[in-house]
Amino acid sequence: MSETSAVKNVLGKALRPCGTTPVTGFFRDGFCHTCRDDVGIHSVCAEVTDSFLKFSKAMGNDLSTPRPEFDFQGLKPGDRWCLCADRWLEAYHAGVAPPVVLAATNEATLKIIPLAYLQAHACG
Repeated sequence: MSETSAVKNVLGKALRPCGTTPVTGFFRDGFCHTCRDDVGIHSVCAEVTDSFLKFSKAMGNDLSTPRPEFDFQGLKPGDRWCLCADRWLEAYHAGVAPPVVLAATNEATLKIIPLAYLQAHACG
């Protein structure tokens, strides 16, 4: 799933890429695509922060430690990553939600997170 013409972002426009360094997305194609098999709904394009990475690790998902067996170098603050919508919302309620790239955040996110929350954390 590399073509995004039919997939929209939370602003109703064509979904933009989230990140390629490291390559993100459920399909590892750089986009926050989602599908029925994506139980976590990896739809929020975020620029991760140190406080979010610590929060995620405390919640049981360590995104900062390299995992070479999965070809995962670990994230550092400033990296863009497709986050699970539920985890971003948990971080929002905990006061540690990372900034969101609206143009690269999949419209499926709006089933879980109100647009106003995302807009309040928008970045370029």
